Amino acid sequence: MGKQRCPEGVTVKKYLSRRLLQLIPMLLFISVVSFALIRLAPGDPVLSFVTPNMSPEDVERIRASMGLDQSLVQQYTYWLKNVMTGNFGYSLLNHRPVLDQIAERIPATLGLMGASLVISLVIGIALGLISALNKNRLIDRVLSLLSYIGISLPGLWFGMILIYIFSLKLHWLPSMGMRTIGVSSIGDVILHGIMPCLVLSISNIAVFMRYIRSSTISQLEEDYVQIQYAFGSTRTTVLLRHVLRNVLLPVITILGLSVPEIITGAFIVESIFSWPGMGSLGINAVFSLDYPMIMGITMMSSFLLIFGNLLADVLYGVVDPRIKAMR
Repeated sequence: MGKQRCPEGVTVKKYLSRRLLQLIPMLLFISVVSFALIRLAPGDPVLSFVTPNMSPEDVERIRASMGLDQSLVQQYTYWLKNVMTGNFGYSLLNHRPVLDQIAERIPATLGLMGASLVISLVIGIALGLISALNKNRLIDRVLSLLSYIGISLPGLWFGMILIYIFSLKLHWLPSMGMRTIGVSSIGDVILHGIMPCLVLSISNIAVFMRYIRSSTISQLEEDYVQIQYAFGSTRTTVLLRHVLRNVLLPVITILGLSVPEIITGAFIVESIFSWPGMGSLGINAVFSLDYPMIMGITMMSSFLLIFGNLLADVLYGVVDPRIKAMR
């Protein structure tokens, strides 16, 4: 999604209101496409409840009880009416409300995504600045090589390698789950989250580092940097007080563009490490053809994606004074 800056004469409140209103048609379009694709996919969830002794009439009664005997348009209309009232239906697998199960799992997913973003930003910015300040030196070449490796690493393969080394061989880190049975400390959660966060953030660290490096090098060649040096400012002061602020703009751009990768990556990472979030819940729903659960997770993921891009747009106005200076 492209970044939309606030035009002159538009207040922040009006701009945000307009962007929030754009969520409605976008989510509606996503729901139509997703609903159609899910229903048209091969497989029949009714078969999970069929036994050899059932008659065709019994099978049809099960299909009718699940609402699958209606046309695709009727099923979508019924689903949309319920969603408008906050009812995402009941899981076909365990007959529990979809929204309740998502509410139980979403904190674990948001925690994993949030920690990965923080790690990506902190490490990526730090390494990018170090690389830029040591342009064409040995440390710059080593960091550049590591960044190319980080961008190229397949998440699934990297996760399996980490499990093999740090869990099976060294026994330093737990290989699955979010908590150890019988342990409820924060430290235990952190230990379980180290490898999932590393797998989810490794690519973003490399991307952030490359952008920070290139932006910092170009900013250090600007006239205002030389003026600050002439006034007696130290290199650290110029870098942290002046250069870093301008360097953050491309980071916000990449941050908004990385949200889809983080959301989809979280699903894969949660499956690898058995992390109890929406990803593992969604994959189980796909394998069992749990239509209501698939739609619920799809819509929640879409909302997080769109909201993440909106947040990136707002951050533009915080960092860039040209955008803040609106009439």
